Amino acid sequence: MSIFNFVALFGGLAFFLFGMNLLSGSLEKMAGGKLEKLLRRVTDNPFKGLIVGAVITIAIQSSSATTVMLVGFVNSGIMQLSQTVSVIFGADIGTTLTAWILSLTGLDNGGGTDIIIGMLQPKNFSMIFALVGVILLMVAHRQRSKDIGTMMLGFAILMTGMTMMSDSMSPLADLPQFADMMAHFRNPLLGVLVGTLITGVIQSSAASIGILQGLSMTGQITLGMSIPIIMGANIGTCMTAVLSCIGVNRKAKRVAAVHVSIKVVGTILWLIVFYGLDMFFHFTFMDIKATTFSIAMFHTIFNVVNTLILFWFQKLFVRLAYKVFSDSPDDRELFLDERLMVTPAIALAEVQNTMIKMVEKARKSLDKSTDMMKDGFEEDTFEWIQKNEKKIDSYEDHIGSYLIKLTTTQHLSEYDKKKASKILQGTGDFERIADHSSYISKSYAEMHDKKIKFSKSARKELSRLSDACHEIYNLACDSYINDDIVKARSIEPLQSVISNMCEAFREDHIDRLASGKCTAEQGFIFSDILNSCERIADHSQNIAAIVLRFSSINLDNRRYMHDIKLRKTPETEKLYEDYYSKYLR
Repeated sequence: MSIFNFVALFGGLAFFLFGMNLLSGSLEKMAGGKLEKLLRRVTDNPFKGLIVGAVITIAIQSSSATTVMLVGFVNSGIMQLSQTVSVIFGADIGTTLTAWILSLTGLDNGGGTDIIIGMLQPKNFSMIFALVGVILLMVAHRQRSKDIGTMMLGFAILMTGMTMMSDSMSPLADLPQFADMMAHFRNPLLGVLVGTLITGVIQSSAASIGILQGLSMTGQITLGMSIPIIMGANIGTCMTAVLSCIGVNRKAKRVAAVHVSIKVVGTILWLIVFYGLDMFFHFTFMDIKATTFSIAMFHTIFNVVNTLILFWFQKLFVRLAYKVFSDSPDDRELFLDERLMVTPAIALAEVQNTMIKMVEKARKSLDKSTDMMKDGFEEDTFEWIQKNEKKIDSYEDHIGSYLIKLTTTQHLSEYDKKKASKILQGTGDFERIADHSSYISKSYAEMHDKKIKFSKSARKELSRLSDACHEIYNLACDSYINDDIVKARSIEPLQSVISNMCEAFREDHIDRLASGKCTAEQGFIFSDILNSCERIADHSQNIAAIVLRFSSINLDNRRYMHDIKLRKTPETEKLYEDYYSKYLR
């Protein structure tokens, strides 16, 4: 065996890993939105999680990628640890498909006489995949067609790499030293160790299983040698999940702990039970020459049996993870995880979820500040509003920077670009509404410090205004979250009523100042509160414009604002009259 065989071996491994990465990446792009929806369906039903984990891993051809996604979801607070365990079991089953695909390299077409079997050999059909993939990449205009082309090209590169590795190792069959070396792998512990180390280094159990399948084609590998290596490969694949936990919170680290513990416990059980039975019954198949198919078969049996046994002890694995990574007061909340960016559709969906959290936080701030307009100042409420406003600021910064990085570093579909733009525009208006809620609370804090009180008539006006602000913001939230065009259209009439309310209340307050019922200092604070309420209504209207702009109507903000002001409809006129009767009469 010459140096060129080693060059071909590592070159084939490079092709294999690159092809796997290309295949996995293109499959993730094609199925991104569907994958996110699938993960959304993972509830406390473990059987559903098992199926979802298997389906996702089959779809993206990588159990490591599935586990890394779970780490990101738990880190972002999207999923609970208990929900991920069954998905991990499902991923272990789904990943076995790769070994079956790689086993096609072991097909023998009878010296070229069987055309059907010959076409199933990777060295033959991978070239067809490569040709079609390149044509799609060069000719297709639709991004989905290009993704399909990338997927086919990635698969062809993967299988070419597998063929290169198999061919490079064929001279080993004639080396007695190789046979002597492989004999040492009859020791189960040594085989597990080697399988773990190789897989941990290349971070792909599919690649290490592929190498083992390539070695089996030399005829020098028995099942007794390959079985412990397969066990070790299942432990080594945890390395990707472990590395993905760098810089995440303890909740996310528990996902990796569950993943590692499942693999280690499963391997220990197999070592004890399988080799214990072998001592008494002396399994004769252990000396049979391993083939690509028998390796794929044992890989499947190993993972399926592990799942059948360990699936019922999910709570124990969760408890173990909590023991390893206990709760800490220093854990910090992370809104979004950059690991999700490898699947842009899922990353964008989680940005939307984080945006909804921001919207709800802003709603709570507005509720508490408008309560002050009715019930007066409360120190605890004021402190809560100020802290919440800072959190909302951090949400806006985090969402904005995350979206910019996502849109500039990843390929997004036209729909996802539109969605990203909607979120980016909406964050500013929601953050400003929270700011004005904070301003209202500060106005009441100033009144409390200066021992100032509004007159009875002023308090009644502010009570009505608080109800109107509460309603318009709820309409804005519901229309934005649910893309509700009907509610979005109802916001402008209410905004006009609130504007008229503020104008009328200013005039009433001037009359109270003139009659001596109120002081100038009260007037300044009253005017500040009216300004904040008016701005809350304006930003709510901006949100309605965003919803309509990104709906099927596809209007831009300026055109919408211009048209809605100049062209009244019977519907908007009726809404205006209803709101006017409700709040001004």
